[in-house]
Order: sequence, then structure tokens, then C-alpha cells
Amino acid sequence: MEQQFYQHLFEQRQGTDIVPSNQEIAEWALQLIGLLFPEKSERTFTDIDALKEAVAASQKQLFKMMEATGACQDCDNRQIAAAFFDTVPELYRVLNTDIEAIFNNDPAARSRFEVIRSYPGFTAVSFYRIAHALLQLNVPLLPRILTEYVHARTGIDIHPGAIIGEYLHIDHGTGIVIGETCILGNNIKLYQGVTLGALSVDKSMADVKRHPTIEDGVVIYSGATILGGDTVIGKNSIIGGNVWLTKSVPPGSVVYHKPSITVAQTTI
Repeated sequence: MEQQFYQHLFEQRQGTDIVPSNQEIAEWALQLIGLLFPEKSERTFTDIDALKEAVAASQKQLFKMMEATGACQDCDNRQIAAAFFDTVPELYRVLNTDIEAIFNNDPAARSRFEVIRSYPGFTAVSFYRIAHALLQLNVPLLPRILTEYVHARTGIDIHPGAIIGEYLHIDHGTGIVIGETCILGNNIKLYQGVTLGALSVDKSMADVKRHPTIEDGVVIYSGATILGGDTVIGKNSIIGGNVWLTKSVPPGSVVYHKPSITVAQTTI
């Protein structure tokens, strides 16, 4: 390779924010989830002090990651890390509502242990709720890295900026997309392949609500697509599979797609 190309690569490195590896950031989140839910961890504690020390070590690790992130050089990272851990009890409470929603609504769920340990929906929502709490504290980079890491592992894409209420049940989950400016209420159930997206993608719309609002108690079946920042799905509505919606529907609506299917019999 020519010297000019090496020079270009070198200059690119000088202007790039330093950030810990995605794996390190994800492992921190996994360890935190393991501290909250022993079902996700192989570690045991002999006394409360040992548990306190582990939580303090997790807070210290978050501080160090933010200190190592070039984009966060002007942040009071110690104070932000402490503020995040102040939110952990509420984070734990809300995650337990998600577990309850999955366990109560999925006849295939045999135990809380199974839901916590094996369900991709719970894993994705856990990462989202951690990332959202960090984003609320204006932590750069880390929230999106966390949600994209779990997106790659579960196929569930939840932007950390989305606002999501309690008792979220993601069933199966593969292919679900929840956009940055989505607002979801409580007791919502989403099946695989649901897209809550924008009508159009344009950089000038970065600060505009582009994604729909889903009110309490809505069920959205597989393959449904709901688009637009002005689109509101009213409370307790049911959106059927493969529906395409760009307009609001009132509370209690049932919206379904009418396919045209022809079965042709052949003589063998």
C-alpha cells in the first residue's frame, strides 16, 4: 500500500472518539443483569456485604468505561455513574413487570427462571432499559452500543431513545423494530416481525417525532407495520398480522389484513 493511504488511515484515527470495546460494554451490562437476577448468573454471594461490593465494582466499571470514552470527556462521569445506580432499584422493579407479563401471557413459559434465563424478549428488554436509563443521563455512545449488541444476539431492535411503559411482553421477538421516538404504554404485547417505524427517513427529521405511539393494552401480531410520528394506536386495540398502518385508530379497534389466497389442486 502507498504511503498516502497509510497517512489517510493515521489521520482518521486521530479524529475518532476512543471508546471501550463493544464486548466490554456488553459484558458490563450482562454482569449487572446477573447481579439483579441470579437466574442470569453463576455467581453466588455468602453475605450482603459481598453483594454490595459487587454492585460497587459494577458502578466503578461504568465510571471507568465513561472515562475511557472520548465522547464523554466533558462529563462528570463519577456523578453520572452514581446517578445511574440510583435508578437501579426502579429499573429492577420495572424489569420484574416485564417478567410477569411474559410469564402470565405465554402458555409455553413454565417458570420465571425459564423466562429470565432463556427468553430473548427479556434479554432485549433488559438491555434496552439499561441503555435508556443511561441515555436519560446523556451518556453518549454506550446506550446505542448496548442495544445494537443485543439486537445482533436476539434479532430485536429497540432504540434506547424509545419510551416504553411497564409489563412489556415480546413474544418470540425476531425481527421486531422499535424506533427512536416511539412511545409505548403499559401492558403491550408484540409478536415477531412487528415494525414501529418512520414514514420517511431524512436527516432533517432527527429532532422530530417520527415513530408511532402505542397506547396501553395493545396487541400487535406478527408482521404488522405501523409507521409515522402522528400515528396513534388507541388503548386495547388489536392489530392483526401483516397489517400496514400509517393512520391512527381509536381505542378498542380491531384491525386485520384480508389476504386473497387461492389453493390450486393438481392431479398427480
